[in-house]
Amino acid sequence: MKLYYAPISTFSQKVLLAFYEKGIEFEPEIVNLMDPEERAKYRELYPIGKIPLLFPTENHMIAESSIIVEYLENHYSQGPKLIPDDPDLARQVRFMDRMNDLYLNKPIFTMIFADGKPEKEIEDAKRYIDCSYHHMNSRLENNTWLMGDDFTMADCAAIPPLFYAQKAYPFTDYPNIVAYFARAMERDSYKRVLADALPILKKMGM
Repeated sequence: MKLYYAPISTFSQKVLLAFYEKGIEFEPEIVNLMDPEERAKYRELYPIGKIPLLFPTENHMIAESSIIVEYLENHYSQGPKLIPDDPDLARQVRFMDRMNDLYLNKPIFTMIFADGKPEKEIEDAKRYIDCSYHHMNSRLENNTWLMGDDFTMADCAAIPPLFYAQKAYPFTDYPNIVAYFARAMERDSYKRVLADALPILKKMGM
């Protein structure tokens, strides 16, 4: 099973968290989309050109981070249940996964690359992040993780953008998120993610 990804990509990190949490082995294939030749070569494989991308077998391709996590959950029983069996709880996890992707992850990167963007886009990004922070801080009032005591796909989606948010749009006014991210930093799966990402970010001056 081969995974195409970039260590500093939040969507790649989401999938890596799922792999590491469940203890599933994979063949890593790091893609540098900043390199024109490498990007062109990758688009021959996957014309949309986004990462991550999973090949469970040579002729079976799975794109999009949430769908990859769904595949892992459906085909590998070991490790924690990242998507609960209970349909209502599973729906809540999927909802928070989408909310984190759309209204936390995406606007955080709007803030990182804010130069030259229209003022309305910046204001919308701030509004989405504020809503995300309020909701997350409330959920974490009495919860260890977003769904309670269990680490799920919702956490896989939330933790990577929070790393970048520390500088782009800090969450220091939200004590429950601060404590949550501190717990994430101590989790073995996320330590492995950061071990790959931090040297690259350091070289980039981030």
